[in-house]
Amino acid sequence: MLARTAASLYWIGRYMERAEFITRLVEATIRLSALGDHDEGDQAWASALRVVGAFDAFAASGEGFSAMNARRHLTLSEDNPSAIRSCLAAARDNARAARTALTVEAWEAINRAWLLIRDRASPGGAQATLNLVDGLKAEIRGFEGAVARMLRSEGLWFLHLGAAIERGDNTARLLDVKYYLLLPPGQEVGGALDRDQWTTILQIVSAKTAYRHIYREALQPWLVADFLIFRDEMPRSLAASAAETVDLLGHLAARSGRQGPADRLARQRLGRIGDLAISKVFQEGLHEWLQLYIGENAALDQAVAQQFRFA
Repeated sequence: MLARTAASLYWIGRYMERAEFITRLVEATIRLSALGDHDEGDQAWASALRVVGAFDAFAASGEGFSAMNARRHLTLSEDNPSAIRSCLAAARDNARAARTALTVEAWEAINRAWLLIRDRASPGGAQATLNLVDGLKAEIRGFEGAVARMLRSEGLWFLHLGAAIERGDNTARLLDVKYYLLLPPGQEVGGALDRDQWTTILQIVSAKTAYRHIYREALQPWLVADFLIFRDEMPRSLAASAAETVDLLGHLAARSGRQGPADRLARQRLGRIGDLAISKVFQEGLHEWLQLYIGENAALDQAVAQQFRFA
């Protein structure tokens, strides 16, 4: 497979995974902001911007802070590379470049998602935004279904590799948002608002029911962290993403004969996660540990590009 085709497929996987994550983030933030007062709602939107690393750019834009402006920045802003529209535009550009390596169904699903948001000037009110993200989620599920029916070959593995690395980054950033999502005065750790915030994090990754199935007890912050970091039964956990990355690089090595720094980094990361426990992570500082993981994931992304000569 040509390196530029492999790069396009890898980035389709990353951008479609990121677009899907942000639709869930916007949906959950609308519901979370409705639980509290105006200030708590603003705090929820500020946290959502921080999850995708867009808070500083939004603040520097001079745009007044409001729920409406934050929704627009996360969904439609052409200045925000992590906005849903930006992700879908980039995925479509890459899909056009790798058109012959995709099935008709996969291409059409990406194109439909793009057309759904291309001409929107505003996300509208909260309900209109929920309607928009519902439509986008349906199209993205259509893309995932089309990919699931693709031939088991290098093209599919590069798509999945991009999605797995993006998924790990998204989950780490989402979990880290609790570092920024401070409880207002008068609210206790373990209180109603604290539980609502942790529950919302589980809802964003569709894991609320799965959490109850695994732990069978009331929601506890350290158990949510344990679930999203170490439980490989959970597809969006860091452990599951790390294991999937190792497997996919193994498939690609067997087919192409290319092994290198990406394989080593991926195996080392999986081994470190396997040797840890949630008590040790909290002892060292959850925020600090997640920041290290995010940096490590970015290094792995660069190693993949180097190993498969994307540049």
